[in-house]
Amino acid sequence: MTESLPAVGRTAVGVAALRALESRRPDRLFDDPYATAFYEAGRSVLPEPGDGTRDGLGPLFAAQVAIRTRFYDDYLLDAGCAQVVLLAAGLDARAFRLAWPPGVRLFELDLPEVLAFKDQVLTGQGAQPSCERVVVPADLREDWASALRDAGFDPGVPTAWLAEGLLVYLSAEDAGKLLTTVSELSAPGSRVSFEHRPTDTADGLLARARATPTGERVTRLWLGGLGGRAPEWLRDHGWRPTTHTRAELAEGYGRPAREDQTAGGFVTAVR
Repeated sequence: MTESLPAVGRTAVGVAALRALESRRPDRLFDDPYATAFYEAGRSVLPEPGDGTRDGLGPLFAAQVAIRTRFYDDYLLDAGCAQVVLLAAGLDARAFRLAWPPGVRLFELDLPEVLAFKDQVLTGQGAQPSCERVVVPADLREDWASALRDAGFDPGVPTAWLAEGLLVYLSAEDAGKLLTTVSELSAPGSRVSFEHRPTDTADGLLARARATPTGERVTRLWLGGLGGRAPEWLRDHGWRPTTHTRAELAEGYGRPAREDQTAGGFVTAVR
């Protein structure tokens, strides 16, 4: 099954390894009880030896993944929306591990191969969702909006959208198209969040990542997304954006780290 995972889908296995590492810490920022199972089932697709957390890109991005996961956990629960959409959901287990309030319907969009691998692992773990989970196989480069509507999504209901670790793999044009569709589907009161890296920060980290011998299979997939223009793009398309720096969040979580490990941050926006 792992051999059928597309290149971008394989990166989710490496991220699962980092979530498993964080979940084993006594001072963990979150607990993902399924991360180890995802990693064990998919480890054959990783280029690094070992578990990928002590070599390769793992040490560079472990702090970022931990902070990002916790931030998005809080964002989704605090949004208070009855509809949640995870774009390129990958091996995200929030439908199972977060304490959702009654009535939440969570849609997971990703490529069919990724979702099939994910559900196989979750079934093996006997996982049960804590909300209404709707799986939507779709290619985000195509007409995914129709697939989402056909699965029961209601564009008249305020929605919390999450594009975790996604936009960097898209060109600026494709990122704009994706977010334009999100905007068209978003009722007033909807929210959206994704990573935001101002153009003048973290060049050192990106350069180190690209120089990592085993990292080329990942870094060559990076196309940059909206670059540093995310807040302006959102304002121009009817959203009220707020930026959050990863360094400030790390300090608040008791996880201060090297500047390059906590550079950049996130943007959240309200429709």
